[in-house]
Amino acid sequence: MSVLQIVVTSTRPTRIGGVVGAWFTGLAQAHGGFDVRVTDLAELGLPLLDEEAEPWERRYTKDHTRVWSSTVDAADAVVFVLPEYNFSFPASAKNAIDCLYEEWHYKPAGLVSYGNTSGGLRSAQAFKPVLSTVKMFALPGQVTLQFAGRLVEGGVLRATESHEAAAKGMLDELAFLAPHFAAIRTARPS
Repeated sequence: MSVLQIVVTSTRPTRIGGVVGAWFTGLAQAHGGFDVRVTDLAELGLPLLDEEAEPWERRYTKDHTRVWSSTVDAADAVVFVLPEYNFSFPASAKNAIDCLYEEWHYKPAGLVSYGNTSGGLRSAQAFKPVLSTVKMFALPGQVTLQFAGRLVEGGVLRATESHEAAAKGMLDELAFLAPHFAAIRTARPS
């Protein structure tokens, strides 16, 4: 079974990223096509690029980087739960990508974006070139939660049917692509 790594990217104390991540995690587990794993960057606590060697060298000296490396290495597909801050993605998301390099290669990626008017669309669009640079394949479609704060009741996200349909479509596509990308990773020259 393919490993789906969900990454909650916001680290703000007042964020709703954990609530959005819990909602999507529940859907991914119910989907049944994945071994679902979750990393919350607020809990992981990656410092800003504190390794001396370049990420492509994979000579990590810090325990947090080693843990992050093994987490991403084990993934067959990744979904980023991504807020929009000032028309873009949070620095924590970029730092999480930049800490590693090869571990991201040839993996499909889905985006669950949230925000106000745009639902995080600008954040997602700005993040896709970052993903392509580390040789990830970002799905063209995404799950977009407009006015996400209004969807939270009692600490639970109350998504609409269209949100759930978009999430199911993303999960179906990731389940289809993940084994094919795994074969590519296995076949690529070292």
